[in-house]
Amino acid sequence: MADTDQNHRPSPDALLEEVIRERRGRLKIFLGAAPGVGKTYAMLEDARARLREGADLVVGIVETHGRAETEALLASLKMEGLEILPRRTVEYRGRPFGEMDLDAILARRPALVLVDELAHANIPGSRHLKRWEDVEEILDAGIDVHSTLNVQHLESLNDVVERITGVRVRETLPDGVLQRADEIELIDLPPQELIRRLEEGRVYVPEQARRAIGRFFSPGNLTALRELALRQAAERVDAQMLRYMRANAIPGPWPTRERIVVCIGEGAQALRLVRTAKRMAERRDAPWVALHVETHRQAGLPEADKDGITAALRLAEQLGADSAVLQGDRVADEILSFAKARNATQIVVGRARAGRWLRRAGRSVTAELLARTEEFDLLVVAGEEPRRSAAPDGPRPGQGAGQGAVARSGWRGYAAATAAVAAATAFAFLIDRWLPVANISVAYLLAVLLVAIRFGRGPSIHASVVAFFGFNFFFTEPRLTFAISDAQNIVTVFFFLAAAMITSNLAARLRAQVEATRIGAKRTANLYDFNRRIAAAAGLDNVLWAVVHHVASTMNGASLVLMPPEDGQGAPSASPREGGGLEIRAGFPPEDRLDEKAMAAARWAWDNGKPAGRGSTTLPSSDWLFLPLRTGRGEVGVLGVQLGAGTELLSPEQSRLLETLADQAAVAIERTALVSDVETARVAAETERLRAALLSSLSHDLRTPLVSILGAASSLHDYGGTLGEGERAELTQTIQEEAERLNRFVQNLLDMTRIGSGALKPRADWVDLGDVAGAALKRAGRILGGRGTRLDLAPDLPLLRADPVLLEQVFFNLIDNACKYAPDGTLVSVRAERRGGLVEIEVADQGPGIPEADRERVFDMFYRVEARDARAAGTGLGLAICRGILEAHGGTIAARPGRGGTGTAIVMTLPATAEPELPETGMPAGD
Repeated sequence: MADTDQNHRPSPDALLEEVIRERRGRLKIFLGAAPGVGKTYAMLEDARARLREGADLVVGIVETHGRAETEALLASLKMEGLEILPRRTVEYRGRPFGEMDLDAILARRPALVLVDELAHANIPGSRHLKRWEDVEEILDAGIDVHSTLNVQHLESLNDVVERITGVRVRETLPDGVLQRADEIELIDLPPQELIRRLEEGRVYVPEQARRAIGRFFSPGNLTALRELALRQAAERVDAQMLRYMRANAIPGPWPTRERIVVCIGEGAQALRLVRTAKRMAERRDAPWVALHVETHRQAGLPEADKDGITAALRLAEQLGADSAVLQGDRVADEILSFAKARNATQIVVGRARAGRWLRRAGRSVTAELLARTEEFDLLVVAGEEPRRSAAPDGPRPGQGAGQGAVARSGWRGYAAATAAVAAATAFAFLIDRWLPVANISVAYLLAVLLVAIRFGRGPSIHASVVAFFGFNFFFTEPRLTFAISDAQNIVTVFFFLAAAMITSNLAARLRAQVEATRIGAKRTANLYDFNRRIAAAAGLDNVLWAVVHHVASTMNGASLVLMPPEDGQGAPSASPREGGGLEIRAGFPPEDRLDEKAMAAARWAWDNGKPAGRGSTTLPSSDWLFLPLRTGRGEVGVLGVQLGAGTELLSPEQSRLLETLADQAAVAIERTALVSDVETARVAAETERLRAALLSSLSHDLRTPLVSILGAASSLHDYGGTLGEGERAELTQTIQEEAERLNRFVQNLLDMTRIGSGALKPRADWVDLGDVAGAALKRAGRILGGRGTRLDLAPDLPLLRADPVLLEQVFFNLIDNACKYAPDGTLVSVRAERRGGLVEIEVADQGPGIPEADRERVFDMFYRVEARDARAAGTGLGLAICRGILEAHGGTIAARPGRGGTGTAIVMTLPATAEPELPETGMPAGD
C-alpha cells in the first residue's frame, strides 16, 4: 500500500520545476518551417485578442520586413492602443541600427511583450550577443514574452538544414530555449501556398523572391523543413504532457506516442534484447530506453555476467537509446514504476525460467510482469541462453553476494559450516543436562546464523541440513538413531529445520544488502572526496593533478589528461609530450609518452567526442581507455585510464563512476578556464571603457576650449576695428581662460600617463603647507570667480616631506573640482590639522554633494558625477591624479559629506615625518 501511495505522489523534481516556472514570465513561441508562413502576423493577431481583453502588453520589437499585410496589421493595432516602444539606436561601423530597448522594457514592466525573431543576433556593443538572451532577462523579471522562430535556427538542426537546403544558417539558438517554452503554436502553411505567396511578392520583393524559389524555397526543401517543424512541435508537446503527468501524480501511461523500455539482465540474451528493441523502435519511429535493475545480488554475479550487462547497455547507447540503471530488490515493481514515469507503451523482456533474475512467490520477473501488466504491451523475446562455462560450484545468476563469497572460498566455507555445527553439538552436550531438547536447538540456530553472516547462503543451507540431522541423531528420542518416537519431537525437529533455513536465508540476504550499502557508500565517499579535492585546487595544473591522482587510485591503474597546447606556448622540450594536436598535461604515475595505438585512440576520442580504446568499439586493442571531457562549451580535453592487471572491462558500476568523474573533471577544468575568461573579459571591458571615456573626454574637453578660442580669435580678426576696448578685452580674456583650461587638460593627461606608467617620482623636500595652499588658491583665482575662500591651518602643523609642485597640483585640482559643482556666492574652505603621526587636510565646498554610491568611484579615471552645468563637467582625471600623487607620497584621499551634511569634503592624509634639526645661529659676544 505504501508503494502504491508513493507512485501516486507528484514528482518532487516536477513540482520544483513548476515553482521555478511560476517565478518567471511565460514564453510562447510561434514556430514556423520557413520565413513567410505568417508567424509574426499570427503573433500580432493573438496580441489583438489579448488587447481587447484588456491585457497590458507592448511591442518590444516587430520586424515587418516591408510586408504590407504585417505593416497594416501593426498600424491597426497601434490605432487600437497598442504601445510600441521606441528602438534603441546603436552605431556599428559608422551606420546607425535600431535594436530592441531592453532597459525600456524592464523599466516599463508590462504583463506581456512581443519580441520578434528570437534567434536574431544583436549588434556588437549590445548587452547580450543574441536576442534570446534578452528574452531570458525579460522572463527572469517576471514578464511574459511572445516570440517567433523558424525551425532552421535550432542549433541541433543546423547541419541537417544545411544538408537539405545547401544553405548554412548563421543565426542559431540553443534547443533548450525551445524546450523551456511554456507554449508553442505551430504556424503551418503548405509548400505550394508559401511558394504562391512568394510569387505574389507578399514575402520578398519580386527579384529576391525569384532567387529564393530557385534555392531555399523549393517544394522539396519546404516539405522537409515542414516535417522538421512538425516533429519539434510534437516532441515539445509530448514533453509538456510528461511534465504535467509528473507534477499532477497521474500514473499513466497515456499512449499518445510509442515508447519502448527494454529490460537488461545478465547473460548473452541481453544483446539480443537490445537488437530486438532497436528494430522495434526503428519500425515505430519511437524513442527507447535500456533499463537494468541492480539488486543486492549484483555484487555476487560472476564477472562475465557483469561484463555482459555493461556490453548490452553500451550497445544500446551506441544504437541510439537512453540507458538507465536503478537499484532495488523488487525488480518488477521498479520496471513498472519506471515505465509509468517514462509514459512507455511497450516493455521488452527475455524469457526466463522460474527463479531467474528475481524470485517472488516462485515466479520469474517475466512471469510477474505478465501477471501484473495491464497498461503496457509486454513482448517476451524467445531464445535459449548458452550454457555457462563456470565451474559447478561457481555462483549462478540469481545468487547473492553471499554466494559470490562461496565461489571465492570454495570448500572452505562448507568445511567451516560443518565445523560450526560440530562445535554447536559439543556445546549442546554440555547444556543437555539442564535445558529441555527444544532449547538445545538454539545453539544450532546460532551456528547457522554465524555461518550465513560469514560465508553466505550456500554454506548456511549446508549448515542447516547438517544441524537438522545432528539434532535429530543426538538429542531426540531414541538417541543415536534418525528415528523419532515422540510425535512432539517430530514437530520440533521439522520446525527447527524450517527456522534454520529461514534464518540462513535472511542472514545471507542481510549480508548482501550490507555489502551493497557499503559499495554505495564507498562510491558516494569517492565522489565527495573527488569534488572536495578539485574544489580546493586553485589553478589548472592543480586541478589536473587532482583528477589523475584520484582516477588512478579509484580504478587501481594509471590515469592521464590530454589537452590541446596552450596559446602562446613556447617550443617543445627535449622530451616532447605532444602528439596529434594533444599533449599530456598531467599523468599518474607520471607519463611522458603514449604508444601509437593509445595516441590514435586519444585523438579519435577528441575529434569525435566519444570514448575510444580498451573496452570500446573504437581501437579496442589499445591498453588505454579514453573518455572525452565534455562541457556545455564543447570538449576541453581527454581523460585516459589504463586498467590494472587482470581487469579486461569496466563493470557497470565502474563505468558510471568513471563517467561521473570525467564529467566532474570537465566542469572543474572549465571552471578554471571561466575564471581566466572572466578576468580577460573584465580587463577588456575596462580597457574599452577607458578608451571610450578617453575619446569622449578628448572630443569634449579639447573641442570646447578650441571652439571658444577660435570663435574669439576670429571675432578679433574680422571685427577688431569695430569692437570697443571692453569687447576686445573680453574676447582676449576668453582666449586666455580657454587656453589655460586647455593647458590644464593636457597637463592632466600627461600627469595621468606618468602615474599609470610608474614614471611619477616625487622630488621630496621640506615644504610648508600654508605656502603650498596659498599658491594654489592664488593660481585658481580666475576659476573661483564669485566664490569665497577660507584657509584654516592649525598653528602646530609640521613641515611636510613632499614634492611642492605636485602637492600644489593636488590643491589646485581639488579647488577646481569644487568650483565645478559649488554655485557662485558659496565658500570653498581649506583646513588642515595634525592627528598623531598624520596631517589631515580637508578641501570642502557647499555644492550639492556626491552621492554615497559615487564617493569611491569619483577617484577612478574618467568617472564624472553629473555637474549642474554641462560645460563645467570635467575630464574625470583631476581626482584620479590627486589619488595617484598622494599615494606616491604615502598618503590617502577620500570623499565625505561636508560639515552639516551639505556639500562635499575631500579629506587627505599625509605622513608627518620628523622635522630636520636646524643649525643653531651663533650669538655675538658682549653684554
